[in-house]
Amino acid sequence: MKLGIVGLPNVGKSTLFNAITKAGAQSANYPFCTIEPNVGVVAVPDHRLEVLEKMYNSEKVVPTSIEFYDIAGLVKGASKGEGLGNKFLSHIREVAAIIHVVRCFDDSNVVHVEGSVNPIRDIETINLELIFSDLELLQRRIEKTQKLLKGDKSLQSELDILNTIKSTLENGKSARILKFSDEEEKFVKSLNLLSYKPIIYVANVSEDDLIENGGNNEYVEKVKEFARTENAEVVVISAKIESEIAELEEDEKKNFLQELGIKETGLEKLIKASYSLLGLISFLTAGPKEVRAWTIKKGTKAPQAAGKIHSDMERGFIRAEVIDYEELVKAGNMTTAKEKGLVRLEGKDYIVKDGDVILFRFNV
Repeated sequence: MKLGIVGLPNVGKSTLFNAITKAGAQSANYPFCTIEPNVGVVAVPDHRLEVLEKMYNSEKVVPTSIEFYDIAGLVKGASKGEGLGNKFLSHIREVAAIIHVVRCFDDSNVVHVEGSVNPIRDIETINLELIFSDLELLQRRIEKTQKLLKGDKSLQSELDILNTIKSTLENGKSARILKFSDEEEKFVKSLNLLSYKPIIYVANVSEDDLIENGGNNEYVEKVKEFARTENAEVVVISAKIESEIAELEEDEKKNFLQELGIKETGLEKLIKASYSLLGLISFLTAGPKEVRAWTIKKGTKAPQAAGKIHSDMERGFIRAEVIDYEELVKAGNMTTAKEKGLVRLEGKDYIVKDGDVILFRFNV
């Protein structure tokens, strides 16, 4: 899963990226210090893996992972080639979802590219550049479809969808506010529109705001209000605190968070929001050799989940031996769980659930 971190220059984007990936991307107080996207692969924290590792005395633990792309700061006119222009936009096309970092703190020592802090203006600056880029792509697609329509009337429904999206974009609204049927959505997704990509707005607040007010301030309220119009997620973090957490060992991290009265790190919040936004879950496999988490889409059936491990397992799928993680932990081990009849045999129509511990039986 690739997530692209975007934002205007100097909103805390690279600071956040460094903190959650410990990748050491350059973070300087001037625009365009990030040109090529920095990439950081982050293990998804999952306490269930540690528990299973002890239970099975496994040799290794393999968590699932997310790729974060720190994409260069954007300025007005990017769709016309300003700043890093089209390079920026092409990097966004490659990601599954956008993490849009918005500055929600006042600090006279950190320059703002527009001269003042105004999160809604900042959000609209970036959204408009994505919209302009999409309009260009749509115009070409509409012209092509109109030509083909003369010989194939079945393309009328596609043309109607293209025109609906175009009209929405021309009103300055992102394509993601539109609702489509499952069939229509397949077509819309194939267009790979930037303004249709799922988005999480990250409100970057000061340390004091996060500790004293739980991250609430007037800027954050405005971001939440805007996000509701797009059915988008909002995660409130302090990039400054995240960079301090990143320097600590695991045990120190827990103590530091407790002292600050913070329940979870910004990374954990971001991952939860990303999974929710993209409709993802994790199932688990466990044995003496390794304990591992696998990420799949909600609604995935057992054979396709097996295919995530190896294509042969999907091809030769026979059945899945399944137990819920919580039930396995209560039983204490797999042998006891089987004796108690807690392990189920599931066939090819079984829809895998989050936290299922599965052993796939297959024959090729």
